[in-house]
Amino acid sequence: MSTGWIITIIVLVIMIASAIGLYFFGKRTQKKQAEQQEQIEAAAQVVQMLVIDKKKMRLNQAGLPDIVIQQTPKLMRRSKVPIVKAKVGPQVMSFIADAAVFDEIPVKKEVKATVSGIYISKVRGVRGSLNKGAEPVKKSRFQKFKEELQKKAGATPKK
Repeated sequence: MSTGWIITIIVLVIMIASAIGLYFFGKRTQKKQAEQQEQIEAAAQVVQMLVIDKKKMRLNQAGLPDIVIQQTPKLMRRSKVPIVKAKVGPQVMSFIADAAVFDEIPVKKEVKATVSGIYISKVRGVRGSLNKGAEPVKKSRFQKFKEELQKKAGATPKK
């Protein structure tokens, strides 16, 4: 056999082994996530809060308790997470929001949130819907230019 075929076979074996390893790692991670989601749902409470501010910021800059920062892995401490500052009763607290819920949370409005510890998993409006005060999304120059070209070409612009 030539050296080209040997190298090709070795690369294929390595790729297959890594695919099998990723498959089993993914299955194990999925089981852990399902268990954590069950724990979050078991400890969930509905809380009425006034949202003061929301940002994506690093964990150590968010004003969360020290025990939360100590329990997170070192790599996660540097990543940005969705943080919501809200007034719950007489107390101002910092919460970590679910990434899917973060965009729905209105600023300076009162909401009912499903909270598990310091984790916000669901949000709904107290008075009316959440999208009443939503601002229209501004289009970038590239998007405007692209729509103009589509109009000139006779195509209907995508929305």
